[in-house]
Amino acid sequence: MNAPTPASELSALERTQRQSQIVQALLAVLPPHALLWHSEDTTPYECDGLTAYRQRPLAVALPETEAQVQAVLKACHALGAPVVARGAGTGLSGGAMPHPLGVTLSLARFNQIKSIDVTSRTAVVQAGVRNLAISEAAAPYGLYYAPDPSSQIACTIGGNVAENSGGVHCLKYGLTVHNVLKVRGFTIEGELVEFGSEALDAPGYDLLSVLIGSEGMLAVTVEVTVRLIPKPQLARCIMASFDDMRKAGDAVAAVIAAGIIPAGLEMMDKPMTIAVEAFVHAGYDLNAAAILLCESDGTPEEVEEEIGRMSEVLRQAGATAIAVSRDEAERLRYWSGRKNAFPASGRLAPDYMCMDSTIPRKRLADILAAIAQMEEKYQLRCLNVFHAGDGNLHPLILFDANDPDQLHRCELFGADILETSVAMGGTVTGEHGVGVEKLNSMCVQFSPAENAQMLGLKRAFDPKSLLNPGKVIPTHNRCAEYGKMLVRSGQISHPDLPRF
Repeated sequence: MNAPTPASELSALERTQRQSQIVQALLAVLPPHALLWHSEDTTPYECDGLTAYRQRPLAVALPETEAQVQAVLKACHALGAPVVARGAGTGLSGGAMPHPLGVTLSLARFNQIKSIDVTSRTAVVQAGVRNLAISEAAAPYGLYYAPDPSSQIACTIGGNVAENSGGVHCLKYGLTVHNVLKVRGFTIEGELVEFGSEALDAPGYDLLSVLIGSEGMLAVTVEVTVRLIPKPQLARCIMASFDDMRKAGDAVAAVIAAGIIPAGLEMMDKPMTIAVEAFVHAGYDLNAAAILLCESDGTPEEVEEEIGRMSEVLRQAGATAIAVSRDEAERLRYWSGRKNAFPASGRLAPDYMCMDSTIPRKRLADILAAIAQMEEKYQLRCLNVFHAGDGNLHPLILFDANDPDQLHRCELFGADILETSVAMGGTVTGEHGVGVEKLNSMCVQFSPAENAQMLGLKRAFDPKSLLNPGKVIPTHNRCAEYGKMLVRSGQISHPDLPRF
């Protein structure tokens, strides 16, 4: 496989010459206003929501048509230039961080909702359409798009496809993979490909499920057909307070064990609720060690019955207080706090790193206790918010990226959370992707043989490894070096991975 030349092997002159070569090739297929290459123009693209790691690309392409996307990919393939597709840049794992010798392919101008079919309850949208814009367009028909990441006001459907994004209502309505019917895109060679079908099933292998969550390594998405669902007649939200984190964690398991699948089931610890309340004034209980937000939706009769059942389960689990939203404004206020957890945390430190692991629901209290010990170990604060219903953790580690020591301790802290999650029977990522952030932790989760199988799948789509190279799948050498580092630090006694 012909891999891109490492940036470290090129001199400044060679890099300039390479940039000139790529720019000339792309100006032959793009209008001048659709290509950026001066440093002041490419700097805004140097990172995504994971701001600790930055790198400028040689050029940024902003195509406006599918033909232009195809032409850009063909030109880059011919030159052996890496390509990193980018949506709104709201990702949190470095998945859209540019390649230093490559091209960032922005889909920002693919922002049209092409059609809404009320009869089939589907919408066909371009990759750059904002998540929330789909629901706004479908609202007059009494429909909406269910996956609702906290960044839904800005994040794009193409990015959601790349990361298999979820949201606070994913427990009942599923992730992106459960709400997308079809994806159109291009391979690195410029070949038009379609995955999935608007019919009940698609012929051949289920490659749609392979593409969704592949983090831009297999194809560049340009168009998505999504499933729309009817807006519920009524939704109400419970805010339950607990004086102990373990009681709150056990309450989550108790709700599911009772046969209840809430529309949303979220959890926040006290430091997070304090940060959020100061930011949006959501009406949270600041005396609670943890709060749960439990939502019910459906007909008024269904909601009343489910709210009653959930309230009783929460009381039996040890809730010290239960408040139920009295109207739609109060329900939205409760959720505004949860959806603003990240910006609220951003007010407390220059930087934060948001982790994203999953664990069995019954281990929620255990992982929180472990994270509390890690705060002492690494001398950094951590605020915790969870998609508690499906065991998806989002600890936010506060630090200053301008301080190399703090950045290093933050990286160790994050890796410790991920690897502890694996030890508890979980995974290193739930919905934010691997990107560059979790490469080392992938060495812990998967064996060299398993990583090789994933790499083999990538090669089937991208033989030269030009689409988002160097991310998601760690190399054998990287895992070996990581194992040696763990030995030197005394965390393990031998370098064989995975650890657990």
